[in-house]
Amino acid sequence: MSIRTRPRTKAVLTGAAGLAAALVLASCGANSDPQGEETSTSPAASGETSTLVVGSADFPESQIIAEIYAGALNAKGIEASTKPGIGSREIYYQALEDGSVQIIPDYSGNLLLFADTEATAQSAQEIMDALPAALKEESPDANIAVLEPASAESKDALVVTQATAEKFDLTSLEDLAKVCGEITIGAPTTFQERAYGLPGLAEKYGCEPGGFEAINDGGGEATLQALLTDKVQAADIYTTTPSIEENSLVVLEDPKNNFIAQQVLPLVNLDAVNQEAQDVLNSVSAVLTTDDLIALNQAVSGDQKQDPKAAAEAWLKEKGLA
Repeated sequence: MSIRTRPRTKAVLTGAAGLAAALVLASCGANSDPQGEETSTSPAASGETSTLVVGSADFPESQIIAEIYAGALNAKGIEASTKPGIGSREIYYQALEDGSVQIIPDYSGNLLLFADTEATAQSAQEIMDALPAALKEESPDANIAVLEPASAESKDALVVTQATAEKFDLTSLEDLAKVCGEITIGAPTTFQERAYGLPGLAEKYGCEPGGFEAINDGGGEATLQALLTDKVQAADIYTTTPSIEENSLVVLEDPKNNFIAQQVLPLVNLDAVNQEAQDVLNSVSAVLTTDDLIALNQAVSGDQKQDPKAAAEAWLKEKGLA
């Protein structure tokens, strides 16, 4: 995802705001209250404080990964339950700090920019190197850390149709820059201000589009239809969105790393997550790929309409983790 929640200035929270259009995928209608009722994935969950609670943001991909984490822990005899749909990063991070959840699936680049709005790291390794200090600065009184990242990424990308790619001979953002004045970009309103949005395209590629269409569905159906009907010629759509493959869309290459790395990784409260549990979560990261995320998103948000827990259980069995 905002996916998921995109980086923003930190603010004092007064309530549990939903993560509207956080990702290209629609919300499953999960509870947005961090103190809400938990959904147990443990065969013998009893609500004891020893049960690890795996929270998620309010979009399907995050909920699927949370179910994967909980399922892997339960398979190793470590009791875990899930609390889906907590809300935006500001809200679920607070829940992690106060101990109402102990584990959250997150995305490396946006997590870094949340913890350090001045961060300049771009590559996967640079971001992982910068995260420990940034999280310590963000949470000096809480033992918040990230574990091993997966190779799986879900990140912003500018996407065009096959017809547009052929018309303008496009394979990369460098190609797009040559014709940028002739196209309209469709993206969330915040794309006009975010570092990776219009400012980044202008700074890194000299691309200043002829038009901008604000479409605030996180790269969902409205964005797709605007692209397919040529209302916009390029759109911000997350790389794990099933509609890219389903419609043979072209993801433009980003050789200058305008869209920074966004590896999936467990964000945890180390006061509650011991080494045994960490090892289990790291074993998930060791095998989770971008192709897996695309397939899981398709299973849950495509024609199958599979429950996130069921999709997670099937993936865990396929990978030998359950």
